[in-house]
Amino acid sequence: MLEDFLKYISEKKLTAKGEKVLAAVSGGIDSMVMADLLLKAGLLKGIAHCNFSLRGKESDKDEIHVRRYARTHNMAFHSIRFSTADYAKEKGISIEMAARELRYSWFEKIRNENGYDLVAVAHNLNDNAETLLLNLTRGTGIAGLAGMKPSGGRIIRPMLFASRERIQDYALENRISYREDRTNSDIRITRNKIRHMILPLMKEINPSVVSSIVETAGRVEEAYLLISDHAEEIRKFTIRHEKGNWYASTEKLKPFLGNSTLILEVFKPYGITGNLVGDLVRLISGRTGGQIFSESHRFMKNRAELIITDKFIGEAERTKIAGPEELQKCRFFKSVRIETAVSPGLIQADPLTACLDFNRIVFPVVIRKWEPGDYFHPFGMNGKKKLSDYFIDRKFSRLRKEKTLVMETDGKIAWIIGERIDNRFRISSTTKKALIITALS
Repeated sequence: MLEDFLKYISEKKLTAKGEKVLAAVSGGIDSMVMADLLLKAGLLKGIAHCNFSLRGKESDKDEIHVRRYARTHNMAFHSIRFSTADYAKEKGISIEMAARELRYSWFEKIRNENGYDLVAVAHNLNDNAETLLLNLTRGTGIAGLAGMKPSGGRIIRPMLFASRERIQDYALENRISYREDRTNSDIRITRNKIRHMILPLMKEINPSVVSSIVETAGRVEEAYLLISDHAEEIRKFTIRHEKGNWYASTEKLKPFLGNSTLILEVFKPYGITGNLVGDLVRLISGRTGGQIFSESHRFMKNRAELIITDKFIGEAERTKIAGPEELQKCRFFKSVRIETAVSPGLIQADPLTACLDFNRIVFPVVIRKWEPGDYFHPFGMNGKKKLSDYFIDRKFSRLRKEKTLVMETDGKIAWIIGERIDNRFRISSTTKKALIITALS
């Protein structure tokens, strides 16, 4: 077992010489065997244990058991107690997902603070097969059929080569003390139902079904790598990044719309999942104005582009500015100055810079999002115009409209920030002081 353990670590390049490994140890058979093997291999430098407060005294006994093991082997021990149920309720997620988020976040914190290079977790061959079947049951993309990876980031899984039966045999032969988690036999839990009901039936058809599933997952992973590389190439020539947003060419994407798997991979970095890919394809093919949301991004169709933003832009914010000094500190502006030597040369063509008659500005001024019904007198014109009509004339996208701020004074819009000033606030021959403001680009 130790020989195969070391061979697997070497083949998968899980560690490099001199790297310090922190083992995530629950107290169960898998993690206790992993800790023993890491110790014998000379790789174990510390032990981390999470008490999820889900099983009362049983959870506390698990912690005591792992702490005792660490003390026996003179090993650094790190532990934490989580209110997992409260966290799950607060986040609106399952207990399993809550435990996952909590433990991996804490593992990374401990790793950074204590100088560990890697965190070893004890997923085994059976866990891998169960995960694949679980993903298949729930519905998944091709990545979900590729199974667990031996490593990812700073996490390594050095036990993926070993079946649960082999781990049990090793524990018995080497007198490894471990704790039984009674919830592992609760078939109301989906994973346990697969473990105790589905896989035994499959083994009647093929006694080596676990190995067969994992081997198939390996071939799926190889295919996934090819698709992933192709998706990356498509992403490079169809999507550009500009000023914090992403713009995808719908024309360049059209040849790929018949392959939903490929579209899913192209847009996965923006939160697109299998249940959204059909909506995304329809959005790309649809008319201007359509939009969909992933958990992390918003997708909007604007003519021949798909505009992707980090998050939904919420309600209009209002910032009240009491006077000129406060205006100079405003987070929306790059620079603000007042000029007393007024001349036509002050007026700049750059839309990011506003040249206003200071004496026409009434404080406090308000910086806010534009609202339906807003109007102004465009610079160079005597008449007024609704901002909504102005945006149509200027062919503003929905995103650009939502991001547009105005500077309001005495109930009047003095400047569509970064775009155009109001004619009533322009510098004229009677101007004594000029207010020069440059917006952030």
